[in-house]
Amino acid sequence: MGRWALDVAFVWKAVLTLGLVLLYYCFSIGITFYNKWLTKSFHFPLFMTMLHLAVIFLFSALSRALVQCSSHRARVVLSWTDYLRRVAPTALGSAGASWVICPCRYTMTKSSAVLFILIFSLIFKLEELRAALVLVVLLIAGGLFMFTYKSTQFNVEGFALVLGASFIGGIRWTLTQMLLQKAELGLQNPIDTMFHLQPLMFLGLFPLFAIFEGLHLSTSEKIFRFQDTGLLLRVLGSLFLGGILAFGLGFSEFLLVSRTSSLTLSIAGIFKEVCTLLLAAHLLGDQISLLNWLGFALCLSGISLHVALKALRSRGDGGPKPLKGPGSHPDLELLLRGSRPEEDDNDEEEEYFVAQGQQ
Repeated sequence: MGRWALDVAFVWKAVLTLGLVLLYYCFSIGITFYNKWLTKSFHFPLFMTMLHLAVIFLFSALSRALVQCSSHRARVVLSWTDYLRRVAPTALGSAGASWVICPCRYTMTKSSAVLFILIFSLIFKLEELRAALVLVVLLIAGGLFMFTYKSTQFNVEGFALVLGASFIGGIRWTLTQMLLQKAELGLQNPIDTMFHLQPLMFLGLFPLFAIFEGLHLSTSEKIFRFQDTGLLLRVLGSLFLGGILAFGLGFSEFLLVSRTSSLTLSIAGIFKEVCTLLLAAHLLGDQISLLNWLGFALCLSGISLHVALKALRSRGDGGPKPLKGPGSHPDLELLLRGSRPEEDDNDEEEEYFVAQGQQ
């Protein structure tokens, strides 16, 4: 029965990870189409991002208050020392990545993000240096580069901006993983993480907004010098809708990173982008060369190898553990996880199914 319980626990963990990836895809694709739709008529991306950060903070604070009222347990609030030492680098890195990505985005250059994430994961000892892991990253990055080769005109400024975004993004998600998976901070719940990150991200973007968009926005008839109240309400409503999508995207991203790793999130995002490019090529009638198809095959090979390695490692780590009390319910604790750092929630699903198998 013990072996059966471990198999069930493995299947449950795989289904859970797949569900988190699909949740991330829903919000990611939704906000991609939303941005394309809104930026056709609203040309203030930094202001839009800052408003989204404010909405995320508002929703996070509201969610924390509701959970606290229902569970009667105080939510974690970091001291100023921990906040500035642990949270500030992640928040400022996220703000920097948001600003750099706004001007332009080339998928070919973005393929380097997974390399930066691997490098910083190794530096901060979040991943072990293994030949198979390096092979996965090289297959995915090289395959994506080949798949998007000659699909866009080269621009030096755009190349430098997106390469910088990939570098900062690698730091951002590595630090985010450290933030989410450090039990002593008590920020395993994505809601608590977003609550602490948004204020510093807002402050980090504000000087850039004031320099590049402040004057233009203050003279725009769409916000401050509006003449049509209906138009103003439609613009604000559209921006608020984007904030809701951004909250869902941030929650799904942080939840996926907390349950897996920043490298898994990056690979899941690459798979989504490859599928999007394939669909766009089919709909727009673009020609895909033999080199592009070879790159697609390499990319899929790297993703498949990563999934296989994760599955083998997950099976290898499984084993009978001391059981918790019958009051523990991992399904509920996944989304509304408590703030007590001494609780190790990472293996609750396995323990639950082991317990079921031994009954």
